[in-house]
Amino acid sequence: MIGVRTKAGMIAAALAPLLLSACGEGNQYKEPPPPKVMVAPPVQQPVTRYLEVNGSAAAVNSTDLVARVPGFVEKINQQDGAAVTTGTLLFTIEPEPYRIKLDQAKAAQAGAEASLTEAQTTFQRQVDLRSRDVSTQANYDQALAARDSAQANLDQAKANTRLAQTNLDYTQVTAPFDGVVTARQVSLGQYVGGSATPTVLASIVETNPIYVNFNVSEQDVQRIRSEMRRRGIGPSELRKVPAEVGLQTETGYPHRGTLDYAAPNVDPSTGTLPARGIFENADRVLLPGYFVRVRVPLGEPRNSLLVPDVALGSDQGGRYLLVVNKDNVVEQRKVEVGQQVDTMRVIDSGISADDRVIVGGLLRAIPGQKVEPQMQTASSAPASGNAR
Repeated sequence: MIGVRTKAGMIAAALAPLLLSACGEGNQYKEPPPPKVMVAPPVQQPVTRYLEVNGSAAAVNSTDLVARVPGFVEKINQQDGAAVTTGTLLFTIEPEPYRIKLDQAKAAQAGAEASLTEAQTTFQRQVDLRSRDVSTQANYDQALAARDSAQANLDQAKANTRLAQTNLDYTQVTAPFDGVVTARQVSLGQYVGGSATPTVLASIVETNPIYVNFNVSEQDVQRIRSEMRRRGIGPSELRKVPAEVGLQTETGYPHRGTLDYAAPNVDPSTGTLPARGIFENADRVLLPGYFVRVRVPLGEPRNSLLVPDVALGSDQGGRYLLVVNKDNVVEQRKVEVGQQVDTMRVIDSGISADDRVIVGGLLRAIPGQKVEPQMQTASSAPASGNAR
């Protein structure tokens, strides 16, 4: 037993230096390798700059169809929600009473014409007799007055005839312009137009073309006016300036039109200028009251730097990008951003074309610390310069 213990002690004594040496190596700190991040240079491509604002669609024409003469609704020719053209008959108010009044007016006009003919003949006779000193001045004056009175009566009769004809025409309620009629608000046989407040029969709305109203800031007004001067476009030629519109649920700006109106002055309370565009709307995708996105191009395409939109960060100081410098140390760069182009974002200032922008592994990148950059090609950059 003693021999075995002695032998074990000798083995332990021999291994002790090795164990102590191994423990010493384990206590030494080894710095972990820098985290890997994906970097890519900014994409360079021509981009058209746009003024982007929100607006609302509005009808070019919209009006209530009212009963302009009292009477009973005899016919309803419209279909609720139907598209109609100018002159389409929509409602008929009982026309017979007005037709009778027109006949009476015409008869009275015929009688006034006969009276005028008789008075004119009598006056002409007095003119002949007076020229031969056969008739008195009193008879001449009387004939002249009778003729003028007959003429006035005829003029009144003609006015009554026109009024009767107008009232008869008002019994036919027609579409004043191309548009879509709303649901009718009266029933067949209902008495309408008998009160001081006009009876609304229905409404009609013109949806093609359609207006889009929006407000432009003072700075954007100056930019647009500068571009118009550069292109030789005067204020009266706004329709030469293109505009595009997209609904909130649509991708991009599929509806194209032109500017149509700009207010002559900036509203001092808001610092904005009301403006309007006009757009073809044959398929009625745009409806009055819709909120829409509007953009107006600001000049020709110019070369720009773009980065993936997901690479951008933001803090209280604004937007920033993380960039790897020549020493592979992360730097935070404050940038001025422009508009979005598909999945990319225009960078107006803050980076250069040869910067290495971190586009992947952002959570592992800490400003001031080293990283291991992995270069990535900008294959995901859009081929077109259409911004949104």
